[in-house]
Amino acid sequence: MAKSFNQAIVMGNLTRDPELRTTPSGQAVASFAVATNRNWVDGSGERKEAVEYHEIVAWGKLGELANQYLGKGRKVMVVGRLQTQSWEKDGVKRQRTEIVASDINFLDRPGESGGDFSPAPASAPVESAAPAKKKDVVIEDLKDDEPVNLDEIPF
Repeated sequence: MAKSFNQAIVMGNLTRDPELRTTPSGQAVASFAVATNRNWVDGSGERKEAVEYHEIVAWGKLGELANQYLGKGRKVMVVGRLQTQSWEKDGVKRQRTEIVASDINFLDRPGESGGDFSPAPASAPVESAAPAKKKDVVIEDLKDDEPVNLDEIPF
């Protein structure tokens, strides 16, 4: 019997600063969009480019960290699952497919892509930044019992 698999990976630049909201139950959720570019040469030899915009949702500590460290223009790689939301507005059915993030990788250094970088003060309770390559920072879906030493964050 075949199992299901739902994973999306996008790498591009944030089109806007993350927007952090809180659900009535107190759960944090951040939303932002990532633009990806595709380049090709058509049959007549003309260079073409297309841009896709991907809506990203990050829940809990991951959302809080995305809101804290990401900004418009930052280059990221987001791994998550596809989820489609459906609703009706003014009698018209609408739907939107988004990526619910499980991992976010920072792919540029602060200031390289024009994005703003303002980390929290050292006294702020920040949780988990996973081991990463020297130039990349990885934020993974977090567990509440994993403390982070801010001195170990490589930026």
